[in-house]
Amino acid sequence: MAILSIRIIGDPVLRTVADPVTEFGPELAKLVQDMMDTMDDVDGAGLAAPQVGVSKRVFTYRIGAEHGHVINPVLESSMELQPAGLEGCLSVPGLGFAAPRALRTRVTGVDCHGGHIEIEGEGLLARCFQHESDHLNGTLFVDRLDGEDRKTALRAIRDASYEQVAEKTTAKRARSVGSSFGGSGFGAGIPGRSVDAGSSSSSSSFSAGE
Repeated sequence: MAILSIRIIGDPVLRTVADPVTEFGPELAKLVQDMMDTMDDVDGAGLAAPQVGVSKRVFTYRIGAEHGHVINPVLESSMELQPAGLEGCLSVPGLGFAAPRALRTRVTGVDCHGGHIEIEGEGLLARCFQHESDHLNGTLFVDRLDGEDRKTALRAIRDASYEQVAEKTTAKRARSVGSSFGGSGFGAGIPGRSVDAGSSSSSSSFSAGE
């Protein structure tokens, strides 16, 4: 088990479109397992590879009894939006806002062995799939906000005290952090700041490795 360090907003890897996975083998399987372990360690609902410094199209998720991973995901989302729900992100610690998301989503892709995956989600699971897929395209949940929520979020991130929030989160999670997969030859990410962040999910809110 390796608990990976989670990158926070301001790290270039979070704003980079991730590359498709083309090589399958032990290193990819280890990445997926380390991501699951890291996500569970912080009680996250989801985690995308760029959040641990690996610019590859991979995400893990755990929503209730539903859990797993998807590699090279492709999303099809309904036009109908779900009711507003609080959303947070392990890479944007301390902030939560109601981000607009489609009510239903179908994700297709492959697992770490190359096997076909197709999952349909609604509500919180659909929100998770959309949130994690955004990460693979260099998009954060705060980019989905409108109006006053967007202004408030960006103002909070620019505030000097936000750095203190990040530092406290780093200190809180530091004891769990182990080896980082990003330093290996497979899908090494962009160098930058990193912090391990903790958060939780419930039926009424979503906080992922978002």
